[in-house]
Amino acid sequence: MIDWSETLNNALSLLAYDPKSPMLFSSGLFWAIFLVFMPIYASLKGSRPKMVLFMIFFSLYFYYKSSGFYLFLLVATSFIDWWIALKIAKSESLTVKKWLVALSVTLSLSVLAYFKYANFFLMNWDAIIGANFQPLDIILPIGISYYTFRSISYVVDVYRGKTAPVKYWLEYLFFLSFFPALVAGPIVRACDFMPQLRKEPKISANEVYGGLWLIIIGVIKKAIIADYICQYNNLVFDTPTGYNGFETLMGVLGYTAQIYCDFSGYSDMAIGLALIMGFKLLPNFDFPYRSTSLTEFWRRWHISLSTWLRDYLYIPLGGNRKGTLRTYLNNFLTMLLGGLWHGAAWKFVFWGAMHGAGLAVNKAFRPYTSRFDGKKWFTALSWLLTMITVAFLWIFFRADSWDASWAVVGNILTNFSIDYLPPFVKVRYMWVIMMIIIIVTHSLPRSFYDRLADKFIDSSWLLKLVIFIIVVQTVVTFAGEDVPPFIYFQF
Repeated sequence: MIDWSETLNNALSLLAYDPKSPMLFSSGLFWAIFLVFMPIYASLKGSRPKMVLFMIFFSLYFYYKSSGFYLFLLVATSFIDWWIALKIAKSESLTVKKWLVALSVTLSLSVLAYFKYANFFLMNWDAIIGANFQPLDIILPIGISYYTFRSISYVVDVYRGKTAPVKYWLEYLFFLSFFPALVAGPIVRACDFMPQLRKEPKISANEVYGGLWLIIIGVIKKAIIADYICQYNNLVFDTPTGYNGFETLMGVLGYTAQIYCDFSGYSDMAIGLALIMGFKLLPNFDFPYRSTSLTEFWRRWHISLSTWLRDYLYIPLGGNRKGTLRTYLNNFLTMLLGGLWHGAAWKFVFWGAMHGAGLAVNKAFRPYTSRFDGKKWFTALSWLLTMITVAFLWIFFRADSWDASWAVVGNILTNFSIDYLPPFVKVRYMWVIMMIIIIVTHSLPRSFYDRLADKFIDSSWLLKLVIFIIVVQTVVTFAGEDVPPFIYFQF
């Protein structure tokens, strides 16, 4: 006999917040809930107020499943910045406008600094004065860096006159809590999103199938490739000196592929989910490992963050308008702070600083290297140097500590032998196959993917179903005991 009381309790516990298991786009629970959500959402598209309220409710529940009762912090942020933006728009005094912007930015960054950087600053201060530091019991709310940056850009854009203030608070809460982009981006801007909300969402079959295609691609990247190759990568980084130099280098290259598949896979799923609901989010990745310079890399990698840093930090610092040396300094400072945005540790500061220095070097030598543009040998050499730099710096991004980062580097430089290649391929053949798939697919022209997407959209529902089932079965086949969280959840 079925114990309905126990069944109900199990269902409620599954729907409640579990700090050890935040809701992921790649989890079965999310898709089960989304299949219930989507028909209700579609039935409400004729009534904008009801659709807004329902979407807010679902987005806040999604965030509750990711960060628990920190959802109230998100709600408070949305109300404060919405109110301040209205005051900025209504004020006729430029001085008052500036003070209101400063108030909003200070409040937002103060909250972010407390949750993300309090222990980091206290630890370093205590190291200077020699005190016995005991870390504060602070849990970082998932996605706080993303929605903080979105809210800052909104207030600043209202001040600059680039976007109109949102009249109703619930509409702004809809924007800030929009669940596809809530916990790991893309960093959506109000000027791009709000005009779509103000008009009736028109969901065509092409948009639904196009969104489904992006979701399938994202699931393949994240739940199949990234989650599989991370198993070996984690072994290497968990024990930096436990493997020979060749195996360690493979772990570094593996992480280089993993972080791309993981993060771009999440972005694909987020953009696909939004498209199914009638909202278009801008692309967040554009084949970054094809780049032949760090400048190009940051135009292709995490585009929503790099453009945010450009528009709200680099340009206000002076951009390239105040001379060559100041341009280099502004590049360096922007990337330094961009590194700190990723995490409260010196290894992230170093990672950002080295990217900033690399951008400055790239700009400094550009007048001399431009004469070789178009030459195949120069393009190949530039690509190789760029990828070596990017992969090397990913070590500091991934390693558990500053010392562990250098242990990985030292192991590669002092304990490397190509003789380990044959046994490595024999033992890690599936990892090697996954890496080859990444390299080949990343090398194919964009037109190939556009044609593939068009063919999927135009295919029969039966073929779509078969493709979906094959992808799900592949995920199940390669899945480990635990579903690894998205890498960028921690930022």
